[in-house]
Amino acid sequence: MNQSHSSSFGLYEVFRILIPGFYFSSLSLIFYYAFLYQYFSIEIHPLMIIYFLFILVSGLTMYAKETTKKRRAFIENRPSEYLQNLIRQTKSSQLLDEDESRQLYFYILNHYFPTFFHEKVFFFGTVYHIMIQIRRSTFWFTILSLLCISIQIAMGISLDKQQGLVAFTIFISILYLIFVKYNKADRKMQENYLDQIFWLRMNEDLLKDILKKYERLKRGITP
Repeated sequence: MNQSHSSSFGLYEVFRILIPGFYFSSLSLIFYYAFLYQYFSIEIHPLMIIYFLFILVSGLTMYAKETTKKRRAFIENRPSEYLQNLIRQTKSSQLLDEDESRQLYFYILNHYFPTFFHEKVFFFGTVYHIMIQIRRSTFWFTILSLLCISIQIAMGISLDKQQGLVAFTIFISILYLIFVKYNKADRKMQENYLDQIFWLRMNEDLLKDILKKYERLKRGITP
């Protein structure tokens, strides 16, 4: 991976931390003024400090958990699985486990794929993670807001006195439905995978040579 690819990778990783963190923190701030402010108030300057710290902490937390990688759109049709299947068709070769196939896939990606594929991998991978985290944040704030409205109704507080929270709940509910209906992140992730698999299929002779070299390396045989 050359220097330009390394800098692009670092920039995309920063986006994966800050954008979901900013979105989650912004929803938290709006939720505070729509609901929590009536129960306890914070002066504006300390609140802004908490807000910016919360952007970083929430972004890093979502980044570290990597729950987006457990979704079907991320797991299905991975190019590394294609390499595993190709190995199974070659009876003289040893099977690759998941870690080995992923390692080999990244080697091929970095050394043989055309340059524009690298940008597509970084870009669509980043968009996928950001959109899924944003959608999940929207979903949980929708549930939380509905729960808070229900609790306050049970306490005898009418909807007229919860206008801010009701407006916030309606807004994020509509936003969540839009994210679900126009689920472009999952579709683009799969299209990105299929494009890479197509390139691998068009270069099977090269792949077989790489697999033979990799097998010799596993056996401790120098090329």
